[in-house]
Amino acid sequence: MPAAARRRFTLPAAWALALLGVAPQVHAEPVSYGLDLTHTFVHWEVLHMATSTSRGRFDKLEGTVSFDPKEKSLDIGITVATDSISTGSAPFDAVLKGASLLNTKEHPQAWFVARRATFEGEMPKQVHGEFTLRGVSQPLTLRATRWRCGLNPLFQREVCGGDFEATLKRSDFGMTLALPLVADEVKLLVQVEGIRGGVPQ
Repeated sequence: MPAAARRRFTLPAAWALALLGVAPQVHAEPVSYGLDLTHTFVHWEVLHMATSTSRGRFDKLEGTVSFDPKEKSLDIGITVATDSISTGSAPFDAVLKGASLLNTKEHPQAWFVARRATFEGEMPKQVHGEFTLRGVSQPLTLRATRWRCGLNPLFQREVCGGDFEATLKRSDFGMTLALPLVADEVKLLVQVEGIRGGVPQ
């Protein structure tokens, strides 16, 4: 076969597709958002002696969000400083940080990592991942109660965020102090806001 003919048969695939009028498939990478820590918190609730609900939150955390509505992907990674727990009562905080519960000296961090989401249209409804607390990892699904992306007029960047809920059993992580006077089931309320390109300095 002449050299010119061989060259015609070894065109790059993209050229061949173009000649046939077929556009190559291009998949954009999910967009990453740095967490806005002034609007991202993890709260918790637990029933106390079947009377009132004890509540608190973790004040120090970090992480990232990656979102692509077209590809139906939502990845969330959050690291929580366990000794940042706050209930408004210093004595209660000290009990929670102790060895029988959070054991913050030996386990200063907790993690939630999710790499799979369930969508309805372009709206995420559930985020499936793994929660690690006191060195124990368990599956955990966050249920989205809302999710929205839009332009923040203060710094002219896209912001995505929403509210999520989950429940877990604290005994699954070795925290059995005061059972059953204090309920085993703990409700998590997670609010997340991520800024495209990271938080402006």
